[in-house]
Amino acid sequence: MHNFSPHTFHVPVMGIGYTIDSPLKLAHLGITSVVSLVDDMLMEKMREFHSKSMNSPFQGISSKVADFRARRITAFLDLMDGMVKEKIAGMKNSFSRKSEEVDKYFEMLPASSKARQTYFYLKQNANFNDLKEWVWENLQPGEIDVNIMTKLDKPNFAGGEQLPVEFNDAHAALRGFAQSNLSSSLVLSAGMNPRLFSYMEKWDDFYPDQEGLIKKKVTIKVSDFRSAVVQGKMLAKKGIWVSEFRIESGLNCGGHAFASQGNLMGPVLEEFKQKRNELINDQFATFCAGLAAKGMRCPEQAPALRFSAQGGVGTAAEHQFLLQHYHLDSVGWGTPFLMVPEAVSIDADTINKLGRAKEKDLYLSDISPLGVPFNNLRGNTKDLEKESNIEANRPGSNCTKQYCSLNSEFSGRPVCTASRQYQRKKILLAEAELSSQAAINQEIKKITEKSCICVGLGTSALIANGISHLSEGAGVSVCPGPNMAYFDKEASLKEMADHIYGRENIMSRSDRPHIFLKELELYVNYFFEKLKPQEESDVRKKAANEKFLQAISESIEYYRAMYIRQSAQLGVVMADVLGRLRFFEKQVSGFSVAQK
Repeated sequence: MHNFSPHTFHVPVMGIGYTIDSPLKLAHLGITSVVSLVDDMLMEKMREFHSKSMNSPFQGISSKVADFRARRITAFLDLMDGMVKEKIAGMKNSFSRKSEEVDKYFEMLPASSKARQTYFYLKQNANFNDLKEWVWENLQPGEIDVNIMTKLDKPNFAGGEQLPVEFNDAHAALRGFAQSNLSSSLVLSAGMNPRLFSYMEKWDDFYPDQEGLIKKKVTIKVSDFRSAVVQGKMLAKKGIWVSEFRIESGLNCGGHAFASQGNLMGPVLEEFKQKRNELINDQFATFCAGLAAKGMRCPEQAPALRFSAQGGVGTAAEHQFLLQHYHLDSVGWGTPFLMVPEAVSIDADTINKLGRAKEKDLYLSDISPLGVPFNNLRGNTKDLEKESNIEANRPGSNCTKQYCSLNSEFSGRPVCTASRQYQRKKILLAEAELSSQAAINQEIKKITEKSCICVGLGTSALIANGISHLSEGAGVSVCPGPNMAYFDKEASLKEMADHIYGRENIMSRSDRPHIFLKELELYVNYFFEKLKPQEESDVRKKAANEKFLQAISESIEYYRAMYIRQSAQLGVVMADVLGRLRFFEKQVSGFSVAQK
């Protein structure tokens, strides 16, 4: 069974729609990508589009049939699985010495790849039958991984009656994946959902088979080591092995920003590096006990456990350093791939906006209905649509998809805080309860800041593929990380792969800070802009802030020592690095002293 991509990078989930069909663009070239399972309506439209493009019959799954959400997800994933397998089979069956697609497959691999080296050696020196046999054995697809945001587990209703918990959105998405033909990974993000973890126990594919192989693997996104220990053991007790921990920067990433308590990527990766064997051994012992409790046999040795990282990487030197210094198996490249329409589904207008974006255009917003800071692009068309509604005295959006309908503040079913229904009620409440017009205006601004991202993040995929988006509207949301400021040109897939592996440089700017320094800057700014002001209304925040500053100070010390030791591998100008570290240290220590 093929388990992992031959590449040392993967394309993480981006928004709801940007990587919705990326496997069809990337998997046959050996590249793993991650598909969001939020929007079954979008998946149904994409399944119809791709079915018709192949002249295959399409039978829609109505929202009126039982378990339609899970069935739609299964059908879409199975369609992509079949299409990728068909592409791989076609590449093998039609292989000749002039097969451009097979050449491209191996050309894009890193120079250190034995598969790449062997292919081009055999092409020059072996007879054709030996070459073809080798290609048949070694041309393996990247994986079609899927993502569930565990927080998006909205309850659903039939008529006026709430359905059982297994019909909640995240539960149904898990079921859709579990019932699919895929052999790949379920990437869980946005924290723990114990009920969802328990629901995994119902599906055989999450357990090892007689040979110890796991068809449906689990990947957990974490921002610190403790989270990995807790979630890994929680699942291991159920007999479910976590096959990968994916460490993501809290702020130097795209999409929702789950800021850590000042724990920065470098020190976090160092802890994973130092405690890797301890983590594996502890999880394996718990895993075996969990399987035994179910009357199942434990494998003789621990299944493979991979470690990967993502968030803010932008150069070949950073990519290689993360792999080698922290012993990682893969590095995620997300935001830069928004400039690669060959890899993602994105419309031309949005690419142009992203290409022109500078640091000031990329900001941490409060637009998400989930109440989590959200990386945003100023002037995106969904926000312009929101502002237009406000000016017309019709704030809020028509809640057509309801994936973020999680607020139970008012009686009745939960609603989305970006919906017109919710915002109208909140504005009336503010006008009734607040005495000054200034206070009312401030509260209204806070209420109407929320935007309908569950629609906006999928619309670009429809526009890019020429699919009707009348019900969604024309507004597009996009969620690039701060790294977007340094990628200003559309690139081909090969150009991006060559950039990742150091064969080409597609960045025109030379002033981009190193990945760790950028994240440090983001966290220091986050403290002064977001955390420090909270002390005025919540005295308990002071202790948390002091702990945050202590973690930042310790990270600065770690980075100073690391940059000095690893300057050659990092490819940085040490005078600049040390100067920036002193600057951040002065900011943090100055505030700490002032507090005392």
